[in-house]
Amino acid sequence: MSIVRLGVNVPNFGPGTRPDVLLRWAQTAEGLGLDLLMLSDHVAVTPDVAEQYPAPFYEPFTTLSWLAGRTSGIRLGTTVLIVPYRHPLLVARMAANLNDLSGGRLVLGVGVGWARQEFAALGVPFAERGRLTDEYLNAMRTAWVNVADYRGGASIPIWIGGNSDAGIRRAVRVGDAWHPLRFTMPWLRSATARLAQEAGQQQRPVPELAPRIALRLTTKPVTTEGRLAGEGSVDQIAADLADLQSLGAGTVLLDPFNGDPEETSHPEAAWQALATVIAHVRSK
Repeated sequence: MSIVRLGVNVPNFGPGTRPDVLLRWAQTAEGLGLDLLMLSDHVAVTPDVAEQYPAPFYEPFTTLSWLAGRTSGIRLGTTVLIVPYRHPLLVARMAANLNDLSGGRLVLGVGVGWARQEFAALGVPFAERGRLTDEYLNAMRTAWVNVADYRGGASIPIWIGGNSDAGIRRAVRVGDAWHPLRFTMPWLRSATARLAQEAGQQQRPVPELAPRIALRLTTKPVTTEGRLAGEGSVDQIAADLADLQSLGAGTVLLDPFNGDPEETSHPEAAWQALATVIAHVRSK
């Protein structure tokens, strides 16, 4: 049985993030044989954003375009692009162009957003973010299919981020994959059952599972209640990956950022954790 494909969510924010560090992240990820490198998205680093993801914050399309030219095979993507923040035709064109320029390597993870102050700074109504996301995604797909300049995006997989019931419904309706973010395994087992139920109600195929899990490697097993998938000993993390594959995950994104912005100043710890987990999984 083949192992699940692995990717990494690279911090594109925080005091330790610089162009040379982002490049080293990409080179490390590709050198480890990872399938996918993804970046987060914020446009206005308002106080609610900065509390969790402080400046500098490197815009994902710009950064991925640069990294596309410095890598050769690793897929590149967003986890997740906040759809209501940009005009859909602008996103459609940028995504189509990046996909073409990178040799078809783009994965577009998308979400509705959460930062109320950022929505206000951008003049986007927070209460309308779900409706706008649906409208914009439909406009993007239409452009990719019908407009010659945009057709390079027709093959871009769209991963629908979000752990809510609305996110599950949207994943079935318009997604190529459902992209839940940081969860416990018992929660995901229940959520995948809801995903299948929703697909049946919509009479649509069940989308692929492409989760983003924590990466917090510990020397001893974590036995506390509420342990996140990807948190614990290397054996626990390997077991989580096997469980995710059994639930239908084709790709699992590992997220090494655990909440302290100072972590971005010491990426070597995350690189070592990635290397340890990858070596362990491949030895099975």
